[in-house]
Amino acid sequence: MRLTTLIFGFFIFFSNCSNSQPKKYKIHTVAFYNFENLYDTVDDDFTNDDEWTPNGTQHWTKQKYEQKLKNLARVISEIGTPENSNAPVLFGCAEVENRDVLEDLIKESKLQQFDFGIIHFDSPDKRGIDVALLYQKKYFRPTSFSNIPLIIYKKNSLKKEEQSEIEDDELEIKKENNNRVFTRDQLLVSGFLENEEIHIIVNHWPSRSGGEKATTLFREAAGKLNRKIIDSLQKINPQAKVMTMGDFNDGPINNSVKMALGAKGKKSEVLEFGVFNPFEELVNKGLGTIAFRDSWNIFDQIMMTASLTKSDFATFSFWKAGIFTRPYLIQNSGQYKGYPLRNTLTEAGFSDHFPVYVYLIKEIRQ
Repeated sequence: MRLTTLIFGFFIFFSNCSNSQPKKYKIHTVAFYNFENLYDTVDDDFTNDDEWTPNGTQHWTKQKYEQKLKNLARVISEIGTPENSNAPVLFGCAEVENRDVLEDLIKESKLQQFDFGIIHFDSPDKRGIDVALLYQKKYFRPTSFSNIPLIIYKKNSLKKEEQSEIEDDELEIKKENNNRVFTRDQLLVSGFLENEEIHIIVNHWPSRSGGEKATTLFREAAGKLNRKIIDSLQKINPQAKVMTMGDFNDGPINNSVKMALGAKGKKSEVLEFGVFNPFEELVNKGLGTIAFRDSWNIFDQIMMTASLTKSDFATFSFWKAGIFTRPYLIQNSGQYKGYPLRNTLTEAGFSDHFPVYVYLIKEIRQ
């Protein structure tokens, strides 16, 4: 049974010393999850989804699809517990085929009580997968949203004289149109978390398909676009609260995150208009959200501007971050024991990624 008190459903308590009155804090969970191939079973003539149909190579059936939805709904409903009994109020997701699969997802029995809204745009990704934001209507009121395209092109079409002209702050890699790499847009959503304005960017940066080094320029361009979006919001309001989340296909220490976006792993290093990445500390501890050849990394991250790291907690501010790794999300046998439990040809799993989350808290002052 969920606790209900005043506006929100759960309080956490801190005490500076045994003689002082304990402080009360309101808490909200913000999360992100790469759903890994959340396709329906309908063949879409405009996307490359043939393998995710009953007659495709993945043998994707209605039964598998429905089980996948139940699996994801369970995860969403439990992220943030036990500190917070409520599901995430803001939930970014990646690898969704269309709005229909999200509509099906929020109708699942484990999610109906949260009354999620959906913000989604179709992107030009060649596989037909998009990013989206789910939000609890009770706590978040969107005021504007837009999809911002990432315009990148294959490296081998760039002439040498053009390479020398590219400046660090350019977002486009200028190449011939027929060499464009079609990838996911960056989703920008602005709105009010209770009575506080906040901006969310949901990302799924270009993959490492073809090799990390060969594709790093694409993700650096994505990082520059992210930085440009944040800059534009801060020009309007220097204290703008911005969170950027997603599957970045790079870890906290890669150039796309550290240099192009400019994220810092320690609060003390974050300047006034800078970006804080709490997941750098976690990757330094050897934790991960995705594994490849027994090497772990944190591609899934939630970062924020300095305005969300205030230590007085007079407004909603960052408290702590985590990776959601319940036993049921982990492969418990075979070659991939310990890895995230993903789909197989015979069963619908969860994802090849673990979800991530952060807590935002605000002191309740009498």
